[in-house]
Amino acid sequence: MAREALGEFEHLVMLAILRLGPNAYGVPIVTEIEDRADRPAARAAVYIALRRLEAKGLIKSRLADPTPERGGRAKRYYKLTAAGVRQLRDTRQAFTRMWEGLDPALRLDKS
Repeated sequence: MAREALGEFEHLVMLAILRLGPNAYGVPIVTEIEDRADRPAARAAVYIALRRLEAKGLIKSRLADPTPERGGRAKRYYKLTAAGVRQLRDTRQAFTRMWEGLDPALRLDKS
């Protein structure tokens, strides 16, 4: 059975989750993408991607206890599933194979 391909943004979200470890929830995921990928990441887009990834079984979430301050909200933490880790590993290997030998083609023409 062929796996559904992931988009670039979904990959960035999954990599941010992997990098953040047990502290992976919405706001730090947004910050990680913006800081490391040097691109804007709308909070809404991240939450949409998180829902899609969870529906695909590539991540799972848990709801933590609410924060102690009055009206404190519970945070939803995310982590990769085994299938999510496999997906990232397989995609990385595929891209590495596709990039092999292309470095000369990317050099700027000096003429």
